[in-house]
Amino acid sequence: MTAHSGGAPLAHRITKDLERAETLAAMLAHSRAALVVEVADLLAGMYIYDWERLSQFWDGNDEIETFLQQICRISPQRWHHWIEHYDQQRREEEPRKVWQLLTGAKAQAQPSSESPLSKSAELQAVLQHAELLAPGRDMVEGRAVPILTCECVLLAIAKTKDSEIGHRLVATGLNVASLEQSARNPKHAPRH
Repeated sequence: MTAHSGGAPLAHRITKDLERAETLAAMLAHSRAALVVEVADLLAGMYIYDWERLSQFWDGNDEIETFLQQICRISPQRWHHWIEHYDQQRREEEPRKVWQLLTGAKAQAQPSSESPLSKSAELQAVLQHAELLAPGRDMVEGRAVPILTCECVLLAIAKTKDSEIGHRLVATGLNVASLEQSARNPKHAPRH
């Protein structure tokens, strides 16, 4: 699980799966030159990273995948760009890691060229709703903070009454009862 840094008190922790989906969401928002990460961006991140697990909440996967690709604005060109960018970064880091292993030098953190984006008001509201739905808690500085999972966030998106994305997700055949059961009663404890 990860926590955010900063001066504000920690509102929640997130699982590694959700952290990876958030990273993909930020990449998507940056690729659009957006000022904030939107709900659709996070949904895209969850779709890209964790579709195999989340697809169980729909009966027919073809229709929902087409819908998610449209709503998340994942074009083949953007996907190809990400793969090339990832491969280039991986190739640039490998020789450095090998050299560091050979010389015994410690890896130094490289500052990110992309500044972190803030979350849109709608995404912040979804995450606050997910905090209320999350069954797991972690003690941080004497306070119990909720642990958010992809299922909790997906359920919060679906249950947000004034969200067009939420309404459209439900309309695609999302089994909200099954999702809620999984979000509120996870089979496995959140990973640390």
